Amino acid sequence: MSIRRIVIGLGLVCLALAALPAQAGPTRYDPRRAGHPLRIAAYLAHPFGVILDTLIFHPAWWLGQHEPFHTLFGVQTQLDDDVEVRVSRSEPNADIEDHPTEPDQD
Repeated sequence: MSIRRIVIGLGLVCLALAALPAQAGPTRYDPRRAGHPLRIAAYLAHPFGVILDTLIFHPAWWLGQHEPFHTLFGVQTQLDDDVEVRVSRSEPNADIEDHPTEPDQD
């Protein structure tokens, strides 16, 4: 068996394993991590973050998606993140203008 076949076989095994869904097991209580002062602060701050997200940031995002705020704030809505990648690869940068260089006239 050649090295090339072994490498290809290992690559296919890695791809197959990467396609398997991640299985998250139940988390166990770890008193060393749970009692850390920053973890305690996170337990206390998390509800306030959820409240801010629900009451302020979600409505602000929704409002920014509608006119006249859509134009005022320059919001560009994308339904698919892959569109931006495909567009940036297929179109040249609009900021750079293609002008043929003129020879120097001495």
